[in-house]
Amino acid sequence: MDDLVLKLFSHLSYSADAIVPHDHVHIFSHHDADGISAAIILAKTMMRCGKSFTVSLLSTLNDETIKEIETCGSKCIIIADMGASYIGRLDRMNADIIVLDHHKGSEEPKRIHYTNPHSFGIDGQDGGCGASVSFLFAIAVNERNWDLVQVAFAGIVGDKQHLKGFTGINEYLFAEGRRKGFIATKEGSLIPEGELVSSLYRSTEPYIRGVSGNAEGVAALLRDASVASTRSADLNDAERRKLSSLIAAKLLKQNVSKDVMEELCIPSYALKDWEMDAASFASLLNSCGKSGAGGVAVGLGLGDKKCLSDAIVKDNEMRNMIVNALTEMDKRGIEERTNIRCFENASSGFTGTLCEILMRFTGDGRRPTVGYSVSDNITKASARCTHAILNKGVDLSFAMRKAGELAGGGGGGHKIASGAWFPPGNEKLFLEALDRIIGEQFSATSR
Repeated sequence: MDDLVLKLFSHLSYSADAIVPHDHVHIFSHHDADGISAAIILAKTMMRCGKSFTVSLLSTLNDETIKEIETCGSKCIIIADMGASYIGRLDRMNADIIVLDHHKGSEEPKRIHYTNPHSFGIDGQDGGCGASVSFLFAIAVNERNWDLVQVAFAGIVGDKQHLKGFTGINEYLFAEGRRKGFIATKEGSLIPEGELVSSLYRSTEPYIRGVSGNAEGVAALLRDASVASTRSADLNDAERRKLSSLIAAKLLKQNVSKDVMEELCIPSYALKDWEMDAASFASLLNSCGKSGAGGVAVGLGLGDKKCLSDAIVKDNEMRNMIVNALTEMDKRGIEERTNIRCFENASSGFTGTLCEILMRFTGDGRRPTVGYSVSDNITKASARCTHAILNKGVDLSFAMRKAGELAGGGGGGHKIASGAWFPPGNEKLFLEALDRIIGEQFSATSR
């Protein structure tokens, strides 16, 4: 454990003491793969301590949803993968509160227990996620919770913190998790795992134009590769090489960058006690959370076999929805502005996922991609960019927050992935402001 992680872990030891006097703990977390992984780790930790618990998953934390925390009535509350922007307000609550976040905040607590990688010199964008911090909390409670590192890896991979190699907390978790036998690496591949016809049809990592969402395209690809096997695990060397080469050629034709191609081939992470790798686990959790079945995701993480079956159904449904939305957008194109690419998504819940896929596998990769979804009382927006765009001075956390505020709402997140919200009807105002702010960020770096 390096010095920075050791300091963070020591800080968490004090937070762990806060749960001791309480018989019940209310856990609040985000409804994505990272947040749900964190919630599962915390719930399992409470179970092993003999404490009852409640888990609530939130789509965002804002001035409205924080009221759910303030009125929950619990005397001990743990907030994971969110909370950094509301430290002052949480400080005023009459309860023992523990916040385990990795998003940048602007306030320091006076009373509550608050742990954030950023406060210890660790980048919360790449070096530690909500599940990473929650896992360190779990082993601060009891060293026997090391098996939960497997769940933490679903959060790490779900938050894409593995793509550029492990740093910070994640580096420690990977090294120790592998040494203890909980995590194993498997060679990466462009070929999706599982039954080939369905996995290629639903493939979004990578999104293969003319194949993803296209049954005829899938059949043609397998025919051209002379593939007789039905599952990726059964491919012989010749089939694997030919199919990989054809997929690579299609991706290069889509102008997929060298960086993204390399990311697709990084190792996968097998989980000792789960019959799946971290990416598959993350997909199940994310699909359940984003489709309003967060309870199924938590149940799956706590070992319920019925929840696992239900989660697989939810995941297939969500992946079909995403690939159908992608192919439709790819056909009609998305709006190209001076400094951003943008689109409206009729279905809320996976706009950020669409952003990321469109950013990495379509377009020229030079501008952030922004999507928004309009409902009766709120418009939610998500934005994604690449590390190459970050190197040109773009900070989506700042840009989305400022544009959201100018449109009558707010926003925030990470430099590379962020969100915003504002009243319906202000979409044009928001997009114009965001395009201008991103342009100013590009200009500041080019001077």
